[in-house]
Amino acid sequence: MTAVQRKAAVVGGGLAGLTAAIALAEQGAQVTLFEAKPRLGGATCSFNRDGLIVDTGQHIFLRCCTAYQGLLAKLGMTEHAPIQPRFDATVIAPGGRRARLRRSALPSPLHMLPSLLRYRFLSVAERSVMSRASLAMRGVDPADPAVDNVRFGDWLAAHGQSEHARRVLWDLFTVSGLNVAGDDASLALAAVVIKTGLLGAADAADIGVPGLPLSELHGDAAAGLLAKLGADIRLGTKVKGIESGQDGYLIELEDGQLTADEVVLAVPPEQAARLIPAGALAAAQVAGWSGLGAAPIVNLHVIYDRTVCELPFAAGVDTPVQWIFDRSDRLTAELGYGAGAQYLAVSLSAADEYVDLPVADLRDRFVPALAELFPAARDARIAEFFVTRERRATFRQVPGSGALRPAAGTTMPGLVLAGAWTATGWPDTMEGAVRSGLAAATELRQSRAQVTTSADSLGVSP
Repeated sequence: MTAVQRKAAVVGGGLAGLTAAIALAEQGAQVTLFEAKPRLGGATCSFNRDGLIVDTGQHIFLRCCTAYQGLLAKLGMTEHAPIQPRFDATVIAPGGRRARLRRSALPSPLHMLPSLLRYRFLSVAERSVMSRASLAMRGVDPADPAVDNVRFGDWLAAHGQSEHARRVLWDLFTVSGLNVAGDDASLALAAVVIKTGLLGAADAADIGVPGLPLSELHGDAAAGLLAKLGADIRLGTKVKGIESGQDGYLIELEDGQLTADEVVLAVPPEQAARLIPAGALAAAQVAGWSGLGAAPIVNLHVIYDRTVCELPFAAGVDTPVQWIFDRSDRLTAELGYGAGAQYLAVSLSAADEYVDLPVADLRDRFVPALAELFPAARDARIAEFFVTRERRATFRQVPGSGALRPAAGTTMPGLVLAGAWTATGWPDTMEGAVRSGLAAATELRQSRAQVTTSADSLGVSP
């Protein structure tokens, strides 16, 4: 007798849902993916602005992001997301001051030491105690629940790191990685960033920058692969509810219903709390997801009539400008900006103070700040200045958040959670999202194996 193909519903078309859907389809499931928005990719998407393709946010990844790179490989997109051969980042400050952080050929954990010892934004005294925190960090266990309750800034201060050192060094890695003010971050998550990226393999922190618009790199490519795998993608389709029954799950839509044997709930925590069937997890646990909160990211898009920055990307200190990326590859002749125009994208993480400011106020604040960093910008004409806002870019990765993040599995067989906010062991990043999707698919596979084993032991068909 031919086995009946199981039906899997994936709710949410971000990186977590796409990863889970691909994995389940490869396992032989008949997959239906529901996405409320008219496109796939979740927070990693692009839009067309009068012919200019704009990413809603500037996303990067590191060489240590192996799950994300695995997804790119499946999508056939590896060549479109190149990684620099060696970690190399320029740090800039007002007045033309610059420093370079670059890994050496020394083995880990010494690979960054020569660069850090020459880092001009730290005083001699600050450099002399820098290694104290680095050595102590090697003994921090991110999986220890007590570590999650410690503020990263308090821990750094206790290990000799001045407030100035925290702002010009440690914040470079943790603010962008955790989307929260550096001092306020959970020590557990900060430890993942520091231990994996800076104290792990020597090449772990090498930076990868997507070379294609994010919608093309992720959503369009995933749609093509899922179509080849026979999946049904339903865009612009909002799931209103999920009910558990004897024969699986009933997915309630605005215009009908669908049944499924398995469900992956790959949506943000507030949506997951509304959709998860009663009894799948303890009510107190589900209610606790609201405590994760949300942290915004603001991106400024500035098009100059000439080149003002010769760097592909840079980090700022002693300035409100955090990270700057040259996206002039998006400027085509048809847009009419001129052959020498330059498009800079400024990424502002932990952007609570900026997310509600009018565009005019942001322009008044950041155009002069950019001119202080790049003298050539003082005489340049700004052809365009516009803003994209991700109000709920990540959860707030502060002390205590780890205890609120759920595992993939629930008490209901066949129902799992996915999303970078779940307990992936990683921060809320593209890597975390992909890992969550893989974890969800693995949980379902293991659950099926347990059911089959139990059925075999009883001599019945599962």
